Amino acid sequence: MRTESRLAYSEALGHDLEYRVYTADRDANGFLIGQPIVAFPSMNGRVWDWEGWGMIEAVAQLIDAGRITLYCADGIDWQSWTNGGVPVEERAKRHEAYETYLVNELLPIMRGESGRQEVWATGCSMGAFHAANLFFRHPDLVDGVIAISGVYKPTRFLGAFADDAVYFNSPLYYLPNLADPWYLERYRRARLVFVVGQGAWEDDMLADTRALEAVLSEKGVPATFDYWGHDADHDWPWWRKMLPHHLERLLDS
Repeated sequence: MRTESRLAYSEALGHDLEYRVYTADRDANGFLIGQPIVAFPSMNGRVWDWEGWGMIEAVAQLIDAGRITLYCADGIDWQSWTNGGVPVEERAKRHEAYETYLVNELLPIMRGESGRQEVWATGCSMGAFHAANLFFRHPDLVDGVIAISGVYKPTRFLGAFADDAVYFNSPLYYLPNLADPWYLERYRRARLVFVVGQGAWEDDMLADTRALEAVLSEKGVPATFDYWGHDADHDWPWWRKMLPHHLERLLDS
């Protein structure tokens, strides 16, 4: 496995931001081999969290075999959704800047280095929110998601407040009202997995996952919803089991 840490100035965010690449090699055309996947840290997490919490080790066999190339993104949740020191509107706008960074800066690098038009996205807890929201807003850029123990609306941080910036970054707000066939057709072609435990600290995530399942079913969007047992807690040891399990399944499908 080759690991690269890259630090670059983000025009969208106005400061340097790091991302890390975990890959096996390049092919004869110079492209990084394997399915490119952007991985988001959990709430208030940083770019090194996936390695530090053992998630890279959990999928190392897939990286070493050239089946995936993982791009671990840095997070800015403390500047956006969890920043209780600024008005809700400013938090949502800061998240919009983060999405602009992803769409205009990070994803083009991933597409260019892989030679692929679309990438996959994954994350745990708040990282699952970022992965799912990125897909639902940009299904022309992301065509696969493994979202683990996620919340899909930010009421946990913002209460019931929802201006346009909040609404359009909350899948459980905007998806029920979405009827545009351009989006729905792309949703229906994508590979989607939403997995959650039923153990400790999973109540909010379990409720949001069930609500999302109902919405996607009503829209005719096929997706896998996988509910693990009452011993499966909202914690990294379980996420290290859930991710490789579903990655293997999606890669083989």
